[in-house]
Amino acid sequence: MTKNDLIKKLERIENAKRENRLRVAHLVLNNKELFPFLLEVTFEFQNKTAIKAAWILELVCEKELVWLMDHLTYFIENTKQLKHDSAVRPASKVCMFLAQSYTSKNNMQSKDFLTKTHIDNIIEINFDWLISNHKVATKAYAMQTLYLFGKNYDWVHEALKLTIQQNITTESAAYKARGKMTLALINKK
Repeated sequence: MTKNDLIKKLERIENAKRENRLRVAHLVLNNKELFPFLLEVTFEFQNKTAIKAAWILELVCEKELVWLMDHLTYFIENTKQLKHDSAVRPASKVCMFLAQSYTSKNNMQSKDFLTKTHIDNIIEINFDWLISNHKVATKAYAMQTLYLFGKNYDWVHEALKLTIQQNITTESAAYKARGKMTLALINKK
């Protein structure tokens, strides 16, 4: 399969229903050679299928995060440029997967690939999402990512705590709930 074949499959996704997204995700999961094309399309910002590619990237990375490891710098540099909430949300979830993998005691592989520069950039991106005008799902994933990386960087927990406390009164009920949960985790350590 080629990049154009993948784009045609992405274009046929009618809506964001999980079964529609899973159909294309399984196609990529069964054809690893499509993964670099998926990554490229995700960051072709002028391409109308980029958002759909971001949806699929999230599902593929949930199952095969290791496939992203050789492309971390590309992913992180391009993630900084995402603007549309429908693409930012899946990217924020992939960042959370990276943080979960890095801080896991069972998965040492991500520690071999994620450099301090990668982590610093992911932390910066997630703080930007947390203080910018994004939907609560993106902010919730950002809180989790920052909490996890904060286990290794004390200043992150302090900054995260301050950011949540400053914004919690003006945000949605879902933000408040996730914020309180994150603050409880930070205070428990």
